Amino acid sequence: MVSFVATPIGNLKDITLRALETLKDADVIFCEDTRHTIKLLNAYEIKKPLYACHKFNETEAAEKILAASRRGEKVVVVSDAGTPVVSDPGNIVCKILRENGEPYTLIPGACAFVAALVLSALPAGRFAFIGFLPDKNSEKKSVLEKYKDSDLTLAFHSAPQDVDKDIKAMYEVFGDRNACAVREITKLHEEAVNFTLKDGLAGEKRGEYVLVVEGAKEGESPLNALSEVEHIKHYMAAGLDKKEALKRAAKDRGVTKSELYPFAIDL
Repeated sequence: MVSFVATPIGNLKDITLRALETLKDADVIFCEDTRHTIKLLNAYEIKKPLYACHKFNETEAAEKILAASRRGEKVVVVSDAGTPVVSDPGNIVCKILRENGEPYTLIPGACAFVAALVLSALPAGRFAFIGFLPDKNSEKKSVLEKYKDSDLTLAFHSAPQDVDKDIKAMYEVFGDRNACAVREITKLHEEAVNFTLKDGLAGEKRGEYVLVVEGAKEGESPLNALSEVEHIKHYMAAGLDKKEALKRAAKDRGVTKSELYPFAIDL
């Protein structure tokens, strides 16, 4: 049997009794980084064989997990923090287990984006978790374009070196919106900082972030907050020619292309 076990996202006390029982009962543990997982196990005096299962060897590790489970061993899969599979390795393992008819289960626990959603105080009735954005700016915008008209609150993971670039891309696609940057979740210096996409997030960026962004207002494109010229330039900056940019901006604003044309003459 294979158990995917959620581990703490910061504070080591944020682990369930069931998770500890499963770890203690395991024959073998597959983890994202053995150096990281050993700290958790040592904190609870658990000693088990550890093997790596990360994005560079996941297919190979999945075959070993499948074989071990079929031998009757109790196998546990963990990531460095939070729930395996969610923005972490594990999805390939699930796929291979399912394709081979091998049962597996999840021992749930801490989840960073859910905690961030609560701490942000933004609408939490309906939301979408997007995870990490691609590295390339053009690919970031391509992903964001899919959600620009959604009224769902959006949650993103962001590494400290990517925070400013991610926020800039969000502003270029979404226009100005309220947002919240949450970091150091469950730790001593946990903080949730509200800001707007237009102004960006001030200060030095440290630690892993969850960026929570409000959804589009119903029946209104967030880009309408821009001036006519900025609106057209927004789409041109995204790679569209002036004619197509004019067409998209007119559609957003509910006007004809001819009404916007004067604003595009000098672009």
